[in-house]
Order: sequence, then structure tokens, then C-alpha cells
Amino acid sequence: MSKLAIKGGNPVRTNLFPSYNVIGDGEISAVTDVMKSGILSRYLGAWHKDFFGGPKVQEFEANWSKLFDSKYSISMNSATSGLYAACAAAGFSPGDEVIVSPYTMSASAMAPVVCGANPVFADVDPETFCISADTIEARLTDRTKGIIVVHIFGGPANMEPIMKLAKSRGLVVIEDCAQSPMGEYKGKKLGTLGDIGIFSLNYHKHIHTGEGAVVVTQDDRFADRLMLIRNHAEAVVDAKSKDQNIEYNGDLVGFNYRLGEIEAAIGNSLIQKIDDLICSRIENVQYLESKISGSDCLSFLKVDSDNRHCYYVHPITYTSEVSGVHRNTFVAAIRAELAPCRLREAEGVLCSGGYVRPLYMQSFYQKRTHPVFKNASQVATESYQPGSAPNCEKAFRESLIIHELMRPGFSKDDLDDVVFAFEKVIENIDDLYGD
Repeated sequence: MSKLAIKGGNPVRTNLFPSYNVIGDGEISAVTDVMKSGILSRYLGAWHKDFFGGPKVQEFEANWSKLFDSKYSISMNSATSGLYAACAAAGFSPGDEVIVSPYTMSASAMAPVVCGANPVFADVDPETFCISADTIEARLTDRTKGIIVVHIFGGPANMEPIMKLAKSRGLVVIEDCAQSPMGEYKGKKLGTLGDIGIFSLNYHKHIHTGEGAVVVTQDDRFADRLMLIRNHAEAVVDAKSKDQNIEYNGDLVGFNYRLGEIEAAIGNSLIQKIDDLICSRIENVQYLESKISGSDCLSFLKVDSDNRHCYYVHPITYTSEVSGVHRNTFVAAIRAELAPCRLREAEGVLCSGGYVRPLYMQSFYQKRTHPVFKNASQVATESYQPGSAPNCEKAFRESLIIHELMRPGFSKDDLDDVVFAFEKVIENIDDLYGD
């Protein structure tokens, strides 16, 4: 096979890969209708019929509930807002501890901090890259009040033992499904197995409305608190309490986490496409894995037949002990063979070694000058130490490869270029020894 591009040879591909753009005529028409109506938002931060938002927001929430078979779907302006609202709705407070993943976007772990609670990091399962019942149990104390399970990369955590553990301890389970809409665990949609589930609608997710999110729950009390937190709770609870004869204990602080009518209208249109978009990702990943299956240094996630992985990215486990080449060198060689995607040229080739740095390595957790750490337990403090999550650190430093070169819109020719790049690097791996 020809000389590796990283060694001065010709790359497999120089033409840009297609962009991932879910916006079409239906979404453009939906936005145009909202603009013509003149109603871009219809929220009032008061106990009034418009407390629940405008017609498109309420239609979007109803459509999401139907799709996910959830009693309540509460739209938000971001999944970060949804995470913060979920923690507040769960009643997390100063002195509490919440078990979180160290291998995720930072907001998942920061959400308890907004409530004054300590995030406590549990290691991930190397098979799923999600926290597990075993790693959670190792971090439990009498201060633990909840668990935030992140279904990372599009695939499910092993929820059955997690829920059994949570039930035995009376813990609230929040599912972060930002990367896994329409994913399933044992035939049930992710986000509906725990107490509260959060989905993201920002620009690089499976479907996007620019910014936005949806929080789902079956619980009446959580739903009530989520809606209040979304829309200036402190200005609403007195009138609502009087009107509905509900007593609130005064712990609710509200924000403006409201979704606009334009975003909701886009969401209403995209809900009709989401399953086809997920199916396209699954088909593309299956094609890639069937073609790249010949190398002993690469292995793919095993997805049980009653689970559904929706592939926000395509995770691959790399074994440098087999190849004799460090993961980062291998990835650099792959990147040299391929091209960026349209609209994301500045990011380079969408293939990388590892994911985010383990969150506890951030200065926030290392310096611990924030007041939330003043009375942190020994278990919490230990979870902030380098080496506290060895599976996570191994994935970050040496074993995990993720790429996005399998999104809807990729043709078989595009996918074949990805396959050829992997095959070329694997066949010429000896040329990378010592790099």
C-alpha cells in the first residue's frame, strides 16, 4: 500500500466530507410561519396561562412526550440549564453529595455545585465508558442524595443494577441523554429509566434547534418544580400556591431557562426525522465496523440486541500493546489521511484520541477554592485525586479513539475513504514505530 501521508505520501482524501445539516424545507417553513405570526416567545414570569410558554413550545413538549412516552416534557434553553434545573428539582442542597461521571461534558458534574452539593466522581466501565453500579457503590456515603448517569457517546449505561442500587438507598437518578436521544436499554428509551432525563438540542447533536433541551419525568412533583425553576419560580410560587392550594417550602430559585417559539417550531419539524437520522448513523457504523474488522489492535463496542446505541460519535478501543504504536501516533496518522467536514473546517479531521480530560483534573477540583468544597467529605476529596478513576484515565490517555465520520449524509464512497484510511495506517503500522 502507498506511503503514509504523515510520512510524506499522498493522503486518501483531500476533498471535504459532507456537512451534517438537518435543516431542510420543513424547518425553514416552520420558522417562517413563526416569524409571520409575530410571536417569538410567549412566556410570562407570573402565574398566568402564558407561564407555560407559547403555542409552539407547548406543541413541541406534547410531541416529545408522545415520542418518549413520558408524562411530562419540559423544554429548556440548553441541556446545561436542564441539568441545573434537574438537580434543583431533586432538592440537592449544601452538604449533599451526587455521584457523577468524570468522562463527560463539564456541566454534568457542575450541576450539583449550583445547588451547593458536592460532585463525587465514580470511575467508568471500560466496556461502555459510563459509570456503573459497582463504581457508584464504591463512592456512596451517608451524604449521597443522587446519581447523574451520563449515557456517553450515544450508548446506554447498565441501568438495571444502577436503578436497583439507587432504589435501595433512596437516591434520585438523573439521566444525562445529551448524546443519546432515542437510545435504548432493554427496549426502553434512555431518559425514561431514572427519575429525570435530559436531552440536548444544540448545534452538533443528532437534531438541533440552535440551542435547546428537553427534560422528561413521570413524577408530578419533579415536573412542577422543573417548570417553576425554568420560569422565575420565586415570582410565581405565591400566586400558584394560593390558586392551587399547594404549599411550597421556599427553597425554589427560578431562572430564565425558557425555549423560544422559533426553536420549538424547528423541534416540531425535526422530531419527524429523528428516528431516520439515528438509523442512518447505526447503518453507517455497522458498515464501517464490517470493513475495518480485520485488525487485532482495534475493537468495537458490543451492543446487546435489546439495547440501542445511537452513535453521537463512533467509539473504538485501541490496544497499543498489540500494535506497538501509541494511540496518539495512530490517530495522527489517520487524521493525515483524511479531510475535515464542511462547516466544521476549523476543527480539522473529526477523529481524535480520547475524549475530554477527566473532569477532576480541572483546576476547579484541584484547587478547590469554591465554597462548595469547604466541608467536602474524604470520599469526595479522594475522587478528585489523579489516579482515582483508572479506567477513565486509560481511555483518555491511551485506549479510546472517537470519530464522527459516520454521520447521516455520508455516502458509501465517503465511508470507504474512512475504511481505506484505517486500512492504510494499519498495513503500514511498522513505519510508525518509534514516533
